[in-house]
Amino acid sequence: MAIAQAVTNVFKRELLKGNHDLDGGATYKIALYTSSATLGAATANYGATSNEVGSGGGYTTGGNTLTSPTVTMSTTTSYVDFADTSWTSASFTANGAFIYQSAGDASSGDNAFLVLAFGGDFTATSGTFTIQFPTAGGGSELLRLT
Repeated sequence: MAIAQAVTNVFKRELLKGNHDLDGGATYKIALYTSSATLGAATANYGATSNEVGSGGGYTTGGNTLTSPTVTMSTTTSYVDFADTSWTSASFTANGAFIYQSAGDASSGDNAFLVLAFGGDFTATSGTFTIQFPTAGGGSELLRLT
């Protein structure tokens, strides 16, 4: 089992159908997963996933709602960014994350956006678990279209 970083295949399809609004018109969430999860480009939706970090220890299944969505453009390249997100009083281990459009917003049910592979286990013990998103325009954005 593995978590492979990827923009999901269904996101690419659904984006062209107009089913994703990354500039504040839709709600996006980020869920955390253990090293037992299998996530990657073929992951289609949140409901098709397993081995999410369990509720408790500062985490609630389904993950956090991402805030401050921003779509920007520099010359001929567009970027998407969200505010960093944290779980306080956290006592859990995560190996990756899955960003998806909240089910209430996804018209097709294929609500996957992207998979983040952490490259190993990260553990918080009675602390804060934070995901820092890269700065738009820095070359390592969540999504960059050129």
